[in-house]
Amino acid sequence: MLLNAIETGSGDRVALLLHGMMGSAESWWRIAPLLADNGFRVIALDLPGHGLSPRDERCTVASVADDVVETLAARAPGARIQAIGHSYGGTVLAAVAERMPIERAVFVDTTCAFEGGEDHAALAARYEADRLKRTDPAWLLASRPFYSETDARNEACAAERFDPMTAASISTGDDVAHEPAPGSILVRARPSSFVPDETAERLAARGVDVRDIPGAAHSVWYSHFEEFRAALPEFFVLS
Repeated sequence: MLLNAIETGSGDRVALLLHGMMGSAESWWRIAPLLADNGFRVIALDLPGHGLSPRDERCTVASVADDVVETLAARAPGARIQAIGHSYGGTVLAAVAERMPIERAVFVDTTCAFEGGEDHAALAARYEADRLKRTDPAWLLASRPFYSETDARNEACAAERFDPMTAASISTGDDVAHEPAPGSILVRARPSSFVPDETAERLAARGVDVRDIPGAAHSVWYSHFEEFRAALPEFFVLS
């Protein structure tokens, strides 16, 4: 299944951006232009059930990874790809990296895992309740004071387009875990509710480059934009 994409910039180097749960390709609105200025052709994807991509109430992390690979094959065949995946998007990125070459993979505040066994309808109902709150930009600004007005508008729009039934399908099967490969980068908040210290230490021992940003929110680049840029000179320092 081909996914909707927002493309910025041009060139032989592709920067693939994969958003988190209930986000969209527009979550990267501040990141994509900077990458384009640094010579990347940026491809930010809407994952299934998000943004303008198709819905799929039977999707799994594996099928979403297949969709990403298919979309890249159609849009950038043979390209050199570097990638950033946030939270759920990081889990998908880890699965993508098992299917095709990724020159550099960055995982943002994620353990690249999902617990399975959820009741589809019950989890979709919880997602729907969360989605409804997030459709209000004022609620987002109040609950996330580090958001700009543009952040709030984009995330509210993403919530409007989010399909709870598609998202819930990810957690209704077996547990899913994809370890970041040695040589990849993990950028995490510190403290992190998603990546405990012991997990970060274990990954570092396996050769994952762990880079902490103290005090950051889960969506690290929203709350600590300059620190996020500084943590990834491979992407943001002009070469």
